[in-house]
Amino acid sequence: MFGSQPPLRVPVGADAHRWSTFQSERTLVVAARTVTSTVRVLETLPSLLRGDGRVTVVFAHDPTSAFNAGVLDLLHEAGCRVMPWEQLGRTTPDLILTASENIDVPEGDCPVLVLPHGIGFQKYVPDSRSSTDRLSGVVPDSLLESGRAWLAVSHPAQEEQLLATHPKSAGHTLLVGDPCYDELVVSRSRRNAYRDALGVAEHQRLVMVSSTWGPTSLLGRHPDLLSRLLSQLPYDDYRVGAIVHPNVWSAHGAWQIHTSQAAAALDAGLLLMPAVHAWRPALVAADVVIGDHGSVTLYGAASGTPVLLAAFGSDAVPGTAVHDLAAVAPRLDTRGDLLRQVEDLIREHTPRRYAAVAERAFAEPGQALARLRTALYRLLNLAEPASPPPSPLLLPVPDPPASPVTSWQVTTLVTGDSEAPTVSVRRFPAAATAHDDAHPDTSTCSTHLACVDDERDHRLAESASVLVRRRAASTSVGALRWIEETLARFPGSLLAVSDVRGGCCLVGLRDGRIVEAATTGPVTDPTLPAAVVYACLRAGRPLDDTHVTLRIGAGRDEDVALRVRPRPHRPRY
Repeated sequence: MFGSQPPLRVPVGADAHRWSTFQSERTLVVAARTVTSTVRVLETLPSLLRGDGRVTVVFAHDPTSAFNAGVLDLLHEAGCRVMPWEQLGRTTPDLILTASENIDVPEGDCPVLVLPHGIGFQKYVPDSRSSTDRLSGVVPDSLLESGRAWLAVSHPAQEEQLLATHPKSAGHTLLVGDPCYDELVVSRSRRNAYRDALGVAEHQRLVMVSSTWGPTSLLGRHPDLLSRLLSQLPYDDYRVGAIVHPNVWSAHGAWQIHTSQAAAALDAGLLLMPAVHAWRPALVAADVVIGDHGSVTLYGAASGTPVLLAAFGSDAVPGTAVHDLAAVAPRLDTRGDLLRQVEDLIREHTPRRYAAVAERAFAEPGQALARLRTALYRLLNLAEPASPPPSPLLLPVPDPPASPVTSWQVTTLVTGDSEAPTVSVRRFPAAATAHDDAHPDTSTCSTHLACVDDERDHRLAESASVLVRRRAASTSVGALRWIEETLARFPGSLLAVSDVRGGCCLVGLRDGRIVEAATTGPVTDPTLPAAVVYACLRAGRPLDDTHVTLRIGAGRDEDVALRVRPRPHRPRY
């Protein structure tokens, strides 16, 4: 009946009522063009329309963006009803909602509400319609001239900026605030839950690296920074994560990121956050943000988190809140001592350091969803529901995104007398240590390679001085058998280590001795007591009936008792 064109799909179209179960009063079409903009709508819209069956929502996929990869997958995973973009011109929606300013809206008279997909209008981006750059977040002049476009902003300063650069936006901005920022603030109460989910211990600090997209971004300028951080921040004191702009995932693909750009860092325990949703609880969990001129860095600073800028591109717009941040945030010397810079930042930071930046970026905090719902229903020409205005929800707990570390470069330092020595241990993921300078090696200060038994790189396992069984043995006999077989299979190793379930840690030496290492505290990683035994061997300290203070990282102390156990049989290695 429509000639060569496909029929209009339910639930839109003149004939839709014949097939629809739910009969609505208004139709809202979400224009989905990029992952970034689509996610912003998916995170915001449910709270605005919750429980209101008067509005039918349909998503229209615009495939013309350079960053369109992943949009359809995202919509289908969310259970959205999606129609082809060309169908939008043959429908009569009551409102088009989008967080992408660069859509080609079909002719008509329905209003178009444009949400920001970041913070304001603070970046110049390539214009897909020409060879020049444009201000991110601003719709084409033709849509402004039509009077159909309404631009949501988070601060009056953004309205002033738009009036100065795009006078046709006069009277068509809506001051609503920022729902994403509101969620970050209210979710601070669940910070410990997010840290637990990410595997960050109470004594550890989480350093989140945030990168926008493009050549001037943090990862565009310093692609090895993730591995360098992992090689310099001690494993037992720090966790390192990364929030990478969805446009990077869309443009280059997860395969490229996982196998090339971030491969070594992932092997070293990097918490690489998925492209959507999970970055928000990770940002709340962070102790430090190392970032650039992207919105995530500004969100972190405005939330009170210490910030180091590792890059700041010329594509950032002067006079915006992110430029205010650049004026007060310290810069990271990416080739300097990263640990010292992070520790100095934490020590010198004050919670109100970026308060003025936050006040310039976000107006009326906590009210964004309520204001946005009012604006949405006004544009739909529909009475707002009688239910209470929506308020920001707590962010969900993220799934742990990291793979376990399977090998470490372990540095030990022995101090004190022979009767009460202290062994200080610092571990760094071996996959990242190629980016670091060599550590000193003396009788009291030495470095060794330790690998667990599921290390996939056989070259590392064959080079390891210490081999560790990841899962505890059920009995001492099983642990001793594993030790014997492991030392026989890897003749270059000096120690083989296995926990015994419900008991102590057994360390097998190549000379046939078995050392029982019992800790008084909650040390659950056998690599640590193994490091004590290794350090005492190198320093010529006794191993029998010796009490050692194990100092982990920056000063967490545990007591370790060493005792040489008799072996039930002679080794075969």
